[in-house]
Amino acid sequence: EHKTGSGRLYFGEGRNWRSFCQHNVLHSNSQIRRAHCWFPCIDSATQRCPFDLEFTVSTDLVAVSNGDLLYQVLSKEDPPRKTYVYKLSTPVSAQWISLVVGPFEVLPDKNGISVSHMCLSSTLSKLDNTISFFHDAYSCYEDYLAASFPFGLYKQIFLPSEMVVSPTSFGASTCIFSADILNDEKVIDQIIGTRIKLAYALARQWFGIYTSAEEPNDDWLLDGLAGFLTDLFIKRYLGNNEARYRRFKANCTVCQFDVSGATALGSPDASTDLYGTQTLGSYGKIRSLKAVAVLQTLEKQMGPDSFRKILQMIVASTRASRTLSTKEFRHLANKIGNLERPFLKEFFPRWIESCGCPIMRLGISYNKRRNLVELAVSRGCTAKADPGSDSHVNGDIQEGATGWPGMMSVRVHETDGVYDHPILPMAGEALQVVELQCHSKLAAKRFQKTKKGSKPDGSDDNVDASTQENRTRSILTNPLLSLSCSLLETYFKSVYCSMDSPLLWIRVDPEMEYLAEIHFHQPIQMWINQLEKDKDVISQSQAIAVLEKLPQLSFAVINALNNFLNDTKAFWRVRVEAAYALAVTASEETDLAGLLHLVKFYKSRRFDTDIGLPRPNDFHDIPEYFVLEAIPHAVALVRSSDKSSPRQAIEFILQLLKYNDNNGNVYSDVYWLAAMVQAIGEVEFGQQGIGLLSSLLKRIDRLLQFDNFMPGYNGVLTVSCIRALARIAERVSSSICLDRICELIAPFRSMDKPWKVRIEASRVLLDLELHHKGLDAALLLFLKYTDEERSLRGATKLAVHVLRICQANVESNVTDQIKLPTLFGLLHLLSSKKAYNNVLLRHNVFCILQIAAGRSPTLYGV
Repeated sequence: EHKTGSGRLYFGEGRNWRSFCQHNVLHSNSQIRRAHCWFPCIDSATQRCPFDLEFTVSTDLVAVSNGDLLYQVLSKEDPPRKTYVYKLSTPVSAQWISLVVGPFEVLPDKNGISVSHMCLSSTLSKLDNTISFFHDAYSCYEDYLAASFPFGLYKQIFLPSEMVVSPTSFGASTCIFSADILNDEKVIDQIIGTRIKLAYALARQWFGIYTSAEEPNDDWLLDGLAGFLTDLFIKRYLGNNEARYRRFKANCTVCQFDVSGATALGSPDASTDLYGTQTLGSYGKIRSLKAVAVLQTLEKQMGPDSFRKILQMIVASTRASRTLSTKEFRHLANKIGNLERPFLKEFFPRWIESCGCPIMRLGISYNKRRNLVELAVSRGCTAKADPGSDSHVNGDIQEGATGWPGMMSVRVHETDGVYDHPILPMAGEALQVVELQCHSKLAAKRFQKTKKGSKPDGSDDNVDASTQENRTRSILTNPLLSLSCSLLETYFKSVYCSMDSPLLWIRVDPEMEYLAEIHFHQPIQMWINQLEKDKDVISQSQAIAVLEKLPQLSFAVINALNNFLNDTKAFWRVRVEAAYALAVTASEETDLAGLLHLVKFYKSRRFDTDIGLPRPNDFHDIPEYFVLEAIPHAVALVRSSDKSSPRQAIEFILQLLKYNDNNGNVYSDVYWLAAMVQAIGEVEFGQQGIGLLSSLLKRIDRLLQFDNFMPGYNGVLTVSCIRALARIAERVSSSICLDRICELIAPFRSMDKPWKVRIEASRVLLDLELHHKGLDAALLLFLKYTDEERSLRGATKLAVHVLRICQANVESNVTDQIKLPTLFGLLHLLSSKKAYNNVLLRHNVFCILQIAAGRSPTLYGV
């Protein structure tokens, strides 16, 4: 019942939803345009009002809703009932009204903040451990924004995962989570991910609910601000290395997939035509990551203090409006951030209203006589070119294109110091040469000319500087280069850069000021210097990525990677990258040196030198735990010349599984064992290793039986075993009957299994059906499994998996025909009650039909 300026909602007996009887729980979900399905309202994001909420439930149940709980009324009826009365004074739209009813255990926060945590009694011990950090995020946001929590009491409710549609459901002053993210003190691997998810949900209360988008095409701004706030928490409480590394990887992901209009942040067409579904699925994730990156670019341009002041103004209680538009934010950036109008005039259309990220290809040439570096630059764009336009291949921008506003910095590490050169414009000609003056001087003896011959690296000190300069410019101005970027990259790899120079290494955009895909070419020794001497995690990761892809490897490269792996002061995530790089570089040309280094590293940490066997597990050193956990997987990736796994690699993994002993260890080894089983799934069995297959299968079978008899944490180990069995079956399908594998996995689809185990078994069977009978048969099996699946989230996971199968089918140019009855089945599922009640399932089924019709998965791609 809506009245002027407020909404009043009564919810009592006779107007109930179908609840989950096994848990006696009822809850709402913030799905797109679904608020009107459970209470009468104007279901529009632009309509906001305060709410008075009253809920009558049994006395053994708790009703949790929005705003402050004013009081509870106990009736005199038989049986007695209790009415919960809530008041939400802050105007919000109907989509943020939520309700959860159940026999919950309520855990007030122990740190004096206005937060309550709730779950069923079976997960109370996990809840207490999981939320111990939460006051850090709560205090961090209030301090940064100089504003208290806008809705009074904040409630977090954790429900069994099989009954929720999505892992997180937002509401004003409430948030419903899947209980899967709860972890006890013995589980290590999930801690970081859980804290980030809870911190992001809290940030959404300020940006997205309390402050909402004025128009649908402004949603990106609130999503980005919530992500920006989450990154602030990561930096303060999880470490600067963690924050920078995650942002770097997120930017790489955006550059890889930001290729079409579906990822344009503020596109009116996308927000109108897609009706909110642009926030779902993979496109939604890319848009979120891009929104944060764009806002961080603005922050670096205006300075952290100015940007913080803007956010404080947005959430201030004295602000008249509780909505925010891109236009208003742009005005604040100009007024408070002191950003010039010409910059903003280019920035917002290029980054917000358009798609694509800049591609910068760069190579260097050192001019000894003038003591400067010539930087060759090629500019491009990740967005796919219009087939009808006269554009360069590989996403290069057309000649005369505007480009991106701003000036990128180049950091030169010289023998006498480090120097920043803000001289690389983001916009300009497609090909350009930029000069950087060196500050360090070479020793006089280095200028002595050699008598004859050239250096081993192919450079010649006797080459006249002017000749080299002319060569550089002539290559860059060659009109043929406009036809192919591969020619330019070939030039970059052969540019003249004598090691007889003051250069140690060079970095482009070292502070990650811009969202850009950068391909930089410098001599191998400079990459090694960068890995060994630069303390920035992004710099180290970039160096590893280049070194592992070298066509010819030297022992200097392998030793540099090994030394970094052994460096306990280095960030553990980058050390894991070094481990995988050693696996990739291991070859018979280097006598499998990478494999030997990996095994030696693991044994030096985990083996007893007297008996030559693994010691009992001890996971007290958390960073070292993550590095060692990655070693078996890295070892499994090593390949011999015949593309099979070396026998010593398989024996090493088998030994680790055989002698794993967790007695006396305070931490669980469930993820540790799962990582080893995952490594088995990566092994490629050749003639030398096939004899060990039966021993590995026995180990997997033993773990499956053990996890079935004493179920472990969230079915993690069983899921890993099922996945490994499926991968082994695909690799040795010529000698193993796939029907037999299906018989082994089918029992794990039983409804009494944990939902993650059930869905993983279903996905594996879908993959085997695809491999054995084709796409049409796999789609028919998907329809059968979806009809049988009781959990909403499980059905969504199956649809996401089938969507990936269909996309992979298109990318591999497989022409499997989908028969008419199968299409009718998909259409029937799309229009069914199950899909109507689950927007995520419906969206993914629609995308499957789009691909079946030969179109892009979204409407915007048509």
